[in-house]
Amino acid sequence: MSSDLKTAPTTTVSIATSRPQPFPGLPEGVLLWQEYLSRAEQEAMVADVRTAITQAPLFRGTMPKTGKPLGLQMSNLGDLGWFADRSGYRYVPNHPKTGAPWPAILPSLIELWDNLGDYPAPPEACLVNYYGPENKLSLHQDLDELDVHAPILSVSLGDQALYRLGGLARRDKTQSFRLNSGDVLVLTGPARMRFHGIDRIYPGTSTLLKQPGRINLTLRRVNFPPDQPKD
Repeated sequence: MSSDLKTAPTTTVSIATSRPQPFPGLPEGVLLWQEYLSRAEQEAMVADVRTAITQAPLFRGTMPKTGKPLGLQMSNLGDLGWFADRSGYRYVPNHPKTGAPWPAILPSLIELWDNLGDYPAPPEACLVNYYGPENKLSLHQDLDELDVHAPILSVSLGDQALYRLGGLARRDKTQSFRLNSGDVLVLTGPARMRFHGIDRIYPGTSTLLKQPGRINLTLRRVNFPPDQPKD
């Protein structure tokens, strides 16, 4: 386990509502708020994630086809957590190693979803990914959720990452841009099913974490809201 996710005192952060507008020039449905979180808000969020990880330790899933370990250490918050093993990619209610339910999603993350997600139902899962200096995440789509009408919202904490955004097909042209600590990225509407990935981490570009690396928090709605048509 990285020292950046070891236990720390629980803190409380409230996300202010007076914020900059999304970065211009990105495709429809790709919304990037640069440095949306202040330094104090980032520090508080990292501290709260560290506390949650003591209840749900980082682990590595396995590739369904090969059984090889996934590259990133991960955990989850919420009613459901994303998991991968030889049986496939799916959401599960309990930590695969401890058997305990996942810790609750942080109130500050729920507030971000309410402010930026523009969706009537709350997130059910928050994937916690820890990137070391050499880690990457290959181009992929988020396909394991039933409710693809809901947005995907991610928060970057720590070193810069080079984000690659593709189209709706793997061979579509891609574009890349950097994500900084405190950035919030939303894929919604026509962009919800776009391919995306992380090409590299830039060690030493942030002092938020104790060691080089990056924490990414991804909020997702998995199931349809009770009153939403299942189309």
